[in-house]
Amino acid sequence: MTWLNVRLDLEHRRKLEALIEEKGEPISEVVRCLINDAYEEIMRERRIRAVERIGSLEVEDVPDPEQLSRELEATYDRAGI
Repeated sequence: MTWLNVRLDLEHRRKLEALIEEKGEPISEVVRCLINDAYEEIMRERRIRAVERIGSLEVEDVPDPEQLSRELEATYDRAGI
């Protein structure tokens, strides 16, 4: 574990204290959970944007997944990757 020194104004400190009281856990655990939740939300939004970009692509002929897999394997086997 590493230490982190964070400066909070009174309003943010009050909110953090309310979270600590609500969860009944140490401040470090509450902060870790908040970081995990924020990180997961960012990753979820990234995945949604990626799906939207993929969905907006115009693909005329969608390849058969098994055929595509065989072609990729053959290509990468030959390249030594």
